Amino acid sequence: MMNIGILGAGQLGRMLALAGYPLGHRFRFLDPASDSPAGLLADHLALDYSDTSALEQFANGLDVVTYEFENVPVEAARYLEKFVPVYPPPMALEKAQDRFVEKSFFQELGIPAPKFESGLSNRIADGIGFPAVLKTRRMGYDGKGQVVAHSQAELESGLLKPIADKADSFILEEFVAFDRELSIIAVRGKSGGTKFYPLIENRHRDGILRLSLVIGNITAELQKQAEEYAQRILSALDYVGVLTIEFFEKDGQLLANEMAPRVHNSGHWTIEGAITSQFENQVRAVCDAPLGSTSPLGVCAMVNLVGTLPDETSILKIEGAHLHLYDKAPRPKRKLGHITLVEKDVTTLNKKLDEIRKVYAEF
Repeated sequence: MMNIGILGAGQLGRMLALAGYPLGHRFRFLDPASDSPAGLLADHLALDYSDTSALEQFANGLDVVTYEFENVPVEAARYLEKFVPVYPPPMALEKAQDRFVEKSFFQELGIPAPKFESGLSNRIADGIGFPAVLKTRRMGYDGKGQVVAHSQAELESGLLKPIADKADSFILEEFVAFDRELSIIAVRGKSGGTKFYPLIENRHRDGILRLSLVIGNITAELQKQAEEYAQRILSALDYVGVLTIEFFEKDGQLLANEMAPRVHNSGHWTIEGAITSQFENQVRAVCDAPLGSTSPLGVCAMVNLVGTLPDETSILKIEGAHLHLYDKAPRPKRKLGHITLVEKDVTTLNKKLDEIRKVYAEF
């Protein structure tokens, strides 16, 4: 049994604790928000990440610390390392928090990515062209902090001022007309042992993930590409824990869009759909326990519940539908829960998805 500290107390932290309790572990959360979803599951210190006395209070008696989102201040993670092991390593946070640093890291490792340049300049770097995507270097997620520019005139016109007012620095990226959006979830233990989940097909709307599918429509070559790129990152960072990389697939090749040094929304299907969920494997990894099998138990789907909730009874009437609610008040574009399905074949899975659409058409 280990005492595990989690920085952040959102739904991912909640699911980490739910996965860790059957293994005998105990949890403590640090999150400035007093009403976070994980607060009902364990001790929750509603204190600021920059408060060193709060960090010391949080660390007291813990065996290991991890985090559930990538915008934890790196300084807080490094300060905690004085008292307790922190996994994944804070260097992974540093790489993932700045889009320019992240894309440069991919470049250093020979991982293909969209063309990019730093800053909001008066011209487009050779080879990027239009349309191009202007993004804040920090703090963007779920489609926030980014806009598409269709011309140099538009870039300079003030049309992009709403995003330009939000950060001091930007990254300008090539717009990729991708065939699919995919993600891979990998997990690495302290000894270096690594396992990979199958590539996940993701469908977004308004920059927010709506549907994830694991239906056996990924070639062995594409899976091999994704695993190779993930392994380069894991090895370079001496990584411990779950890592997610989001890709664009274009003409049978993968371009790395971004990475998340944590469990990931696109991996929620693993709770019911894999032999070992991403959450349990994160707990196993940071506790130096053997990693569990990542094999799927069938064809799987995960439907995000965003902004509004369906009628609970109507969902539970659908055979095989697993409903997960996060104890969050509804508001536009907020992730409130998810539904997972695990079936023997794609035909049955699609029929169940159609049943869900009759109750909840937001995906």
